[in-house]
Amino acid sequence: MSDEVPGRPPQGGLAHALHVPRNAKVGAAVGVLLAGLAYLFRVLELLGPFAGTQRYPLLGAEGWFAVLAFVLASSTALLVTAALTAVSAYRLSKEV
Repeated sequence: MSDEVPGRPPQGGLAHALHVPRNAKVGAAVGVLLAGLAYLFRVLELLGPFAGTQRYPLLGAEGWFAVLAFVLASSTALLVTAALTAVSAYRLSKEV
């Protein structure tokens, strides 16, 4: 039996037409890749000539950079997903 309410259009129609699941996967991949590269660049930089000159309370430098990498990944994923969905909406509006 279907969970849809009689007399209403299917709920996933617009999201499917705008390719939101595909856009979300692409956005997540781009966000994780960018954050991973930024994290590795920053952590490997810490191993350079100035390593150990700064003190970070609580989590340490790597912990704070991991938190920032998570924020970068999630915000980039949302931005890329929104941009790709806007492009899909624009293309769909041109067809209709």
